[in-house]
Amino acid sequence: MTEQPIHWETDGTSRIPFAVYTDEDRHKKELERFFYKSHWSYVGLEAEIPNPGDFKRTVVGERSVIMTRSNDGQIHVVENVCAHRGMQFCRERHGNKKEFVCPYHQWSYTLKGDLQGVPFRRGVRQDGKVNGGMPADFDPKDHGLTPLRVATRGGVVFASFDHNVESLEDYMGPTILKYFDRLFNGRKLTILGYNRQRIPGNWKLMQENIKDPYHPGLLHTWFVTFGLWRADNKSELRMDAHHRHAAMVSTRGTAGQATGDKAQVTQVSSFKESMQLNDPSFLDIVPEPWWQLGEQMPTAVMMTLFPSVIFQQQVNSVSTRHIQPDGHGAFDFVWTHFGFEDDTPDMTERRLRQANLFGPAGFVSADDGEVIEFSQQAFETKPEHRMLVELGGRDVGETDHMVTETLIRGMYEYWRKVMED
Repeated sequence: MTEQPIHWETDGTSRIPFAVYTDEDRHKKELERFFYKSHWSYVGLEAEIPNPGDFKRTVVGERSVIMTRSNDGQIHVVENVCAHRGMQFCRERHGNKKEFVCPYHQWSYTLKGDLQGVPFRRGVRQDGKVNGGMPADFDPKDHGLTPLRVATRGGVVFASFDHNVESLEDYMGPTILKYFDRLFNGRKLTILGYNRQRIPGNWKLMQENIKDPYHPGLLHTWFVTFGLWRADNKSELRMDAHHRHAAMVSTRGTAGQATGDKAQVTQVSSFKESMQLNDPSFLDIVPEPWWQLGEQMPTAVMMTLFPSVIFQQQVNSVSTRHIQPDGHGAFDFVWTHFGFEDDTPDMTERRLRQANLFGPAGFVSADDGEVIEFSQQAFETKPEHRMLVELGGRDVGETDHMVTETLIRGMYEYWRKVMED
């Protein structure tokens, strides 16, 4: 069956057809082209598997994979599909094992994914003859778990089904790598906890949400009420050469809520200006030396690495957010909150408080999940329509302000190149 082309109103990407979010065949094509070929996907942090035998079950696209640390300390990522009858044999999210055993027929594998045991491989002797058994030319070396190519940097683990994918550093590009290395600067990471949420919307909408720098002051009115979003924030938007990845960088202005002329510049008002926090420690923000970037001291850097992950620094809260597609109209969103081994107890407590503040049940991200759901509902009822992303113009480029949708246009410029080739 020939794929029906999606109608774009212009040659550019400032008007995005709803069909981009609703077409099941295109969703399958996205998985193949963005998650299974030519791209790196985030799978976890080294700190999640510190000891030999540790493992974490996660996904690349919609395929279940296992990140392991073998006895020699090396990190491996293998597909969670038994080479015998195709069962997803690992059900635990985290754990420690000496080997993996598929419960269906007891095929066993090393932590590297090598097949090491096959029941009845040489048959069963009965009444003086051998019954069954695998063919004489059966070689266990040919039937291990599917291995992925693995790359680590700064304690972060990426994997790809495509063993010919470019290096991780080339994939990020020098612009994004600079912000990545600022956060993952070699200090040992510690895991603080997880959040999981399921959002009934297309997976790309979460990439868009973080590439949309001006919505926090409009949707998350809490930001305005308590001075976290201000008109005098110094801001810049940066992209890689392909426009698929982005960094949204913001340096908070003078502490407090914007008032007077500055409040007029924001063109938004707080929900309730007199609102007070019962626990003001939520806003106990302490600058950290690693924030320094040249002459800047960014208080928020939101990195989107296409297609699978968001790296968040929101003041003292740091986390990874893993986008896990599940059909064209839903995705799981997994937050891993972390800190650094040299953090003081006070800083760890601060990170945890702010993780709750910015996390999926806090004052911010609950809004994002809801608007994504409502958007998807509209897309499904009117797939022939399109959305408009023309704030700041119709072209694509880096900026030193946040009143623009250029990062979204850039992402779909890349999307069209890959999907329409």
